[in-house]
Amino acid sequence: MVREMIASALAQEGLETLQASDGSQGIDLALSTLPDLILCDVQMPNLDGYATLARLRQNPSTATIPLIFLTGLADRSNMRQGMDLGADDFLSKPIAIPELLGAIRSRLEKSRLSNEHAERRLQALRSSITLSLPHEIRTPLSGIVGFAEVLRDDNPNLTSAEISEMASLVLKSANRLGNLIENFLSYAQLEILASDPERVALLRTERTAMLEMHIEELAKKKSAEAERGGDVVVNLTGGEAAISTAHARRVVEELVDNALKFSNAGTPVHVTTEGSGSVFRLSVMDQGIGMSDRQVAEVSAYNQFERSKREQQGTGLGLALVKRLIELYGGSVVIQSELGKGTTVTVMLPIASP
Repeated sequence: MVREMIASALAQEGLETLQASDGSQGIDLALSTLPDLILCDVQMPNLDGYATLARLRQNPSTATIPLIFLTGLADRSNMRQGMDLGADDFLSKPIAIPELLGAIRSRLEKSRLSNEHAERRLQALRSSITLSLPHEIRTPLSGIVGFAEVLRDDNPNLTSAEISEMASLVLKSANRLGNLIENFLSYAQLEILASDPERVALLRTERTAMLEMHIEELAKKKSAEAERGGDVVVNLTGGEAAISTAHARRVVEELVDNALKFSNAGTPVHVTTEGSGSVFRLSVMDQGIGMSDRQVAEVSAYNQFERSKREQQGTGLGLALVKRLIELYGGSVVIQSELGKGTTVTVMLPIASP
């Protein structure tokens, strides 16, 4: 009777409703119709409201549908249990129709704004990729094609040393092209992930074991690749950070690689960590070309500073990737730089609990 009354009241306001008499039927109905919002009683036969909500949140198709609980059990512990499971609101019986309508309108509007925000982010991402990717791919691809044509057409006239040198240049361009595509895809994946609050919440439960070992390994690897084995100085006292191993390694690789690219051989690159309170800090400092205040403020995806002068250095996406990754884990990135004197990038993350 109460369900019929609510449905009738909502119909008078122009809202289309579907009804289910218990939790199991409600789940089946939600999966088959994917409604904009679910009203759910707490006390129901066969499957109560909490179990119903838990199953809805476990299914990707229904995980983000707003749900409002209706209950006569309006004590704090019951409300807390519902909110912990992911309920969007909690209304007590007897229900005043104006209050119910207000809650429904509020949740639908919040959901609409969230969807619009996610769509704007994805549209901006699509535009950036469409405009930037073809140009960025062209440079390393031209190198691969050009040297391959020389090797094909002039092979009889080339010495072994020249062939070896051109093969090395082809490989270098191919590696650059591979890194470029990987960066674009990684940034796209991060933007898609950022539009899903539940996936972000799950991400923030990740931890890295033996983080210092990973940092030392990657610092040595990057310095060896750049033929600057003695330039990277490591001082690690920070402990463990609340970030996945894969993402921690990506952050270290990008920061050390960036510092080595934009500083001269023979100048030091310092990699340090420290932990204080609940904050883990990773800093990478170089004595390279540096950035202006404007450039630091404009660190964003697909934005390379001084492109005409530094085209060979890549897309400038490394810092944007690091910044986006760290933000997803609830951390922050601080960039301090001065033209001609170098750059320090400090990553701050929650310390992993024991």
